[in-house]
Amino acid sequence: MLRIDDIYFAIQGRPLFEHTSATIPEGHKVGLVGPNGAGKTTLFRLIRGELALDGGEITLPSRARIGGVAQEAPGTSVSVLDTVLAEDKERAALMAESQSATDAHRIAEIQTRLADIDAWSAEARAASILDGLGFSTADQARPTSDFSGGWRMRVALAGVLFSQPDLLLLDEPTNYLDLEGALWLETYLARYPHTVIIISHDRGLLNRAVGHILHLEHRKLTLYTGGYDDFARLRAEKRALQAAEAKKQADRRAHLQSFVDRFRAKASKARQAQARIKMLAKMEPITAPEEARFHRFGFPQPEELSPPIIAMENVAVGYGDRAVLRRLNLRIDQDDRIALLGRNGQGKSTLSKLLANRLSEMEGKVTTAGKLRVGYFAQHQVDELSLNETPLDHVRRLRPDEAPARLRARLAGFGLMEAQAETRVARLSGGQKARLSLLIATIDAPHLLVLDEPTNHLDIESREALSEALNDYTGAVVLVSHDMHLLGLVAERLWLVNDGAVTGYEGDLDDYRRFLLNGDQPQKPKPAETPKPAPKRPSRDELQNLRAEVRRAEERVQKLTEMLEKLDKKLADPDVYENPVESRKWGRKHAEAVGAMARAEAIWMEALENLELAEKG
Repeated sequence: MLRIDDIYFAIQGRPLFEHTSATIPEGHKVGLVGPNGAGKTTLFRLIRGELALDGGEITLPSRARIGGVAQEAPGTSVSVLDTVLAEDKERAALMAESQSATDAHRIAEIQTRLADIDAWSAEARAASILDGLGFSTADQARPTSDFSGGWRMRVALAGVLFSQPDLLLLDEPTNYLDLEGALWLETYLARYPHTVIIISHDRGLLNRAVGHILHLEHRKLTLYTGGYDDFARLRAEKRALQAAEAKKQADRRAHLQSFVDRFRAKASKARQAQARIKMLAKMEPITAPEEARFHRFGFPQPEELSPPIIAMENVAVGYGDRAVLRRLNLRIDQDDRIALLGRNGQGKSTLSKLLANRLSEMEGKVTTAGKLRVGYFAQHQVDELSLNETPLDHVRRLRPDEAPARLRARLAGFGLMEAQAETRVARLSGGQKARLSLLIATIDAPHLLVLDEPTNHLDIESREALSEALNDYTGAVVLVSHDMHLLGLVAERLWLVNDGAVTGYEGDLDDYRRFLLNGDQPQKPKPAETPKPAPKRPSRDELQNLRAEVRRAEERVQKLTEMLEKLDKKLADPDVYENPVESRKWGRKHAEAVGAMARAEAIWMEALENLELAEKG
């Protein structure tokens, strides 16, 4: 059991924890959430004993082992598998001693203990963990120095999972994982035999891998039962209740104060006034909850191009003389929302680079619309920002002729307010750097936006804002992400990148998740929009027209909705009914709007049905 008892801790005089407590029973899986900068990572350091508390105490059972991923595995000549095996310190020490021990009794003790800790299955267990995190059998035999920093982070994660500490502390473990690795980690943590506390902004992980949410806000810890969605609902109810109680108390205070102000000076009422003054003094203030800071993304909208914006015929692409993907026959229109699925190393990033003009085709033909602009965001681009420059410097370089106020407005549209605009990038948080990179990727209002893992370092609120911005965006979106929640909110089409080909995936994301978790091969889907000159289903132009009809019908319904809201407000005004002619006029307009709404909704539903039938055909 982990017990956090009345702890107090401050950094440079600013309290991060103020007389707060929490108890986490053995075996619980807990998600630690809270605003950026609230102190989540600091809490991990306090639990590990790396920082000293200013007050209170944190206790664990004696001899309990605490594990976490502090940094990436070193790049050495030791193989990946052996690096992971070495993380079980007791097993490594016993194996080493068994090679040199000569005393028969000691040898017997070593062998008994090795059997007790299941040492002989260690290689198989370590290999299974590495496989789940994306390392093939051949990769496991390679030295860690062969791998990049992101892959060495996976080695470090595999090591701590293999060592099975009694308390496992994980800080954003999915940031260096792809979708397949993130899904594997979910299932692994759900059946992990000891206590887990995980800091994550991955809503899917927090819904499926944990049973409790530990919320850190306003220097206090609160433990909720259930996953993130349960926590969000309970917290919203709690905030609503708190706001209602605060209003009731404010009304009560105003009533009491009114009595005091009126009768304090009257001798006959002085005693009652004094009683109410005491009541006011004793009343514990209830503070209405502050609204969460929520910054939307302001993506500039592109003009419309004639479809298709990209078409490929028998295209091959790769590196040097080695083709990674072959026989690509794909088409993208400006209203497409496409998620790229596929296991690590199959070519998702290669296809993303081809679409973003970072790679050229090796053979075949790629046709693009005239004046096509493509925006590209890749995880590594966050690390390529100029650390000694400010966000304002970055956008000024891209828009040298724009006024400073306009440049600041662009930054504010991505949640980088005045304070961050003139802060050196080196001092910005990971989320703020990601926002700046998204601004740079979209500043030219691209017709196609290619996003390769855009959510790393973004908190849950920012991910929700990103999904809203992408759904409102009038350009095409191609998305690679380990965030299943984001994919589910944004993607309308799924492409599977597998065995050197790109094909349309017929199932949905839940189907794909089941395929991955069951270890099956994805179903053999139909080709993803193979050459369009003679399509089996209606032409893309016809589909484009049907989608345009849906959009027009939806816009008509929206306008009528707004009109009805205004008419309802007008008819709720008592002054309208003082003039019978006026009241009849507004009533007639309202009836006409209601009838128009019924017709518009019928047209909208028919357009949706026609589009659905055409897409299935």
